[in-house]
Amino acid sequence: MSVQYLSNEKGQVTAVQVPIKEWERIRNKYPEVDHMNSKLPQWHKEIIDHRLDAIEKDPSRILPISELIDELDK
Repeated sequence: MSVQYLSNEKGQVTAVQVPIKEWERIRNKYPEVDHMNSKLPQWHKEIIDHRLDAIEKDPSRILPISELIDELDK
């Protein structure tokens, strides 16, 4: 799978693009993903911030997207 990472002017990754076929697989498995327009609760944001801090301290924690897809398929 060919994943593309988009970065801002500071070099920070700000978005991820996945091929449409992979996106369709995710949507088929998790149809509610199309209805995730509500704002994140503060406690979700805190978890995300904590995880981003951990990744910044130890970038080796980032795994290939193929491992995520394999895990989702289980």
